[in-house]
This record gives sequence, structure tokens and C-alpha cells, in this order.
Amino acid sequence: MSNEAKRRIFAMLDSDGDGVISHDEYLARVDRAASAFGRGPQDPLVVAARVAHREVFGQMDGDGDGGVTFEEYRDWAGHEAFEQTCRPALGSLFDLADSDGDGRLTRPEFTRLRTASGNPAEGADAAFDALDVDGEGVVGRAAYLAAIHDFLTTGASPMAGAYGDARPDPRELSAR
Repeated sequence: MSNEAKRRIFAMLDSDGDGVISHDEYLARVDRAASAFGRGPQDPLVVAARVAHREVFGQMDGDGDGGVTFEEYRDWAGHEAFEQTCRPALGSLFDLADSDGDGRLTRPEFTRLRTASGNPAEGADAAFDALDVDGEGVVGRAAYLAAIHDFLTTGASPMAGAYGDARPDPRELSAR
């Protein structure tokens, strides 16, 4: 993944903009998502999400000082980190948003999850449309996680434009 893509993600996670992602700042993503979907702190899905996010934070915090600098994030982020800890953590946020537990998000659920996770509200429709390839009005868990994986590991995904990355998705270019 390019440093530019890593910087974009780091900036999203560093919500107070001080150059360090704190433990509380990172776990606040879970709290915001739980609140956005009316889930209390004892909800089993919230508990699972907090556990998954603590694991991610522990791996990101390379020196164990309680804060993740860009350098720590840059050195940690990639395919292996995504598969080991990010996929379960991001999947747990998806599960919080999936109100009927069918493994799919509607546009309103997707948009609330996106904003609760720290992504800008603008671009949510474009991101949803990029993932709703069959036009059924829902985004599946696997497609959601695959798109995030692609962006995190390569900087390109069907949602790249919605992440603020103007580079086209290489799959789109090869299909032309």
C-alpha cells in the first residue's frame, strides 16, 4: 500500500488530529457505531467489537506506549495485518450495523456505519453504489470487507473514489 493511502487511513483514525491514535480514540469507533445503531455496551456484538478492536490496537502499537504514530501504523498496515486482526474488527462493525443479521447492509445502514467509523458522509452513496454491483439495494459483508482489504493493501478498490483517492480501480481499467 502506498504511503498516501496509509496517511489517509491514519488521518481518519487520528480523529483529534494530534498525530497519534490513542487507545480511547481507536475504541471510540466501536462506541460511535454502537450508538448509531442503538446498541448498548453489554450487547454481545458490541462486546465482540471492542475485543476485536483492542486486538488491532495492540498490534498497531508497536512500542506498547499506548499511542500509535504514523510510523507505527505504516510499518504495521498491510495484507497480513488485515487478515489477522482488521478483518475481524471491521467485520464486527459491519455486524453492529446489520440490524436484521442477514449479512447485508441497506444504504441507510451503510451510510450510518461509514460515518460512525470516521469516514466522511460525502461519498457514502458512491461507495454504496460501487459495492451494490447487482443493484439489489444491499451490500454484502464479503464485498464490504474485500473492498476495504483492497484499499488497505493496494490503495485501489471499487470504493477508492469514495475514500478520497482519485486513482481509478485497476479492475475497471482492465475491463475497458
